Amino acid sequence: MVEKDIIYSSSVKYDGIFSFSDFYEFCHNWVMSEVEPDVFNEKSYSEKIDGNKKVVELEWEFEKKLTDYFKYQIKVKMKATIKREVEIEENGRKIQTNKGDIKIGVKGALIQDYEKQFEGTAFLKMWRSIYEKWIMQSRVAEFEGKTIGDSEEFLQQARAFLDLETKK
Repeated sequence: MVEKDIIYSSSVKYDGIFSFSDFYEFCHNWVMSEVEPDVFNEKSYSEKIDGNKKVVELEWEFEKKLTDYFKYQIKVKMKATIKREVEIEENGRKIQTNKGDIKIGVKGALIQDYEKQFEGTAFLKMWRSIYEKWIMQSRVAEFEGKTIGDSEEFLQQARAFLDLETKK
């Protein structure tokens, strides 16, 4: 059986001025260039007008193979509430942007035996438990660290982008 352990879960909330389209592009480009995932899925994307505000919700899921036995999966959920469009001045130019809030949630999971190499017989299942408990302990810790590190780095980069957006 494929074992999937969620080892990281965190979120941030931001309220202020930001360009959602620039933020979306930044986050997507960061994932593709820094993580270089083997699989990237935009599970959902929706925009709704709710009174005088626009609500954008999306969910991403991406995976990175670490070995033939381990891979990690990171899920990102965003919900942006754009309350109004504002015009700011940057370097003498007027720019249209958004005022609102955004919440970003990230969950990271380490997946073991994703190719189901130890699924065939009772002997293989027993060997898997021995393998994981006695042989692979340091590797599990290493890959948990990689999963947590990439999950946390994504959240920090998103937060830094939003902080820089307000400093224009």
